[in-house]
Amino acid sequence: MMKRRRFLAIAASFAATPAIAQRTGWTGHAFGAEVSIKLRGPSNESGPALRHVQALIAEVEGLFSLYDPGSDLVLLNGKGMRTVPPHFETLMRIADQAHHLTDGLFDPTVQPLWQALAEGGNVAGARRFVGWDRVTMRGNRVQLGAGQALTFNGIAQGFATDLVSDMLRDRGFERTLVNIGEHRGSGGPWRLGLTDPVHGRLAMRTIENMAVATSSPMATPVGLSGHIVHAVQTPRWSTVSVEAETATMADALSTGLALGDLELAERVRGAKGVHRITLIDPGGDLITL
Repeated sequence: MMKRRRFLAIAASFAATPAIAQRTGWTGHAFGAEVSIKLRGPSNESGPALRHVQALIAEVEGLFSLYDPGSDLVLLNGKGMRTVPPHFETLMRIADQAHHLTDGLFDPTVQPLWQALAEGGNVAGARRFVGWDRVTMRGNRVQLGAGQALTFNGIAQGFATDLVSDMLRDRGFERTLVNIGEHRGSGGPWRLGLTDPVHGRLAMRTIENMAVATSSPMATPVGLSGHIVHAVQTPRWSTVSVEAETATMADALSTGLALGDLELAERVRGAKGVHRITLIDPGGDLITL
């Protein structure tokens, strides 16, 4: 089966850009996709910012990659206990918030289940290891329950998006659109298409100083229900898109809500920092909250 190609992009313009501003760019590979970075501003600002963007992306991959044997996540999963760096601790706490907001549907402990589904393993046995309530964190010390392993594939790209967006803003780039799997726009307005893997493009969304994350279970098929898995629940929606103040929370909520009912989505819509939720059902009908 041909893998879907993904293109990630970061574009930014420096505040009060002078006429002599230069374009600085880089094309590479990160998060399983091709990444394009384009900055416009004075060379003494754009060059260091570009290097910092690359360093942040590499840092997040080094923390949360499931494929790098030296990543903090792989080491935690292998040993069941680890003292984690500050960014890892921060993401753990945001994941806990998203877990509770979605009534437990966003759950990073699904990694053994996902692996069993992907590799034809013991699915019933893997379900026993799912349970965020068995993960404990005291300060920066994380302890997993017996047999557990974590995945942050439903939140880490949003986290990287926020880190890069905040860094560029702090360096004076006031109009930015960062797409590292999820989008966050500073300044704007930015106009983005809302696309479902089955029904195609169904809507356009305009964001300004806002993030948007979209989850479609069948965008990456794993078994019969797609790549978003849970111990007891299967996806209810073909696509869920969440607009929120941060890409991290939008990413996690869109992942969890793909499994939830309309009542849960309506409650999450009322949470602080959540601005709009779009649901696309299997028949292609669109609901905006």
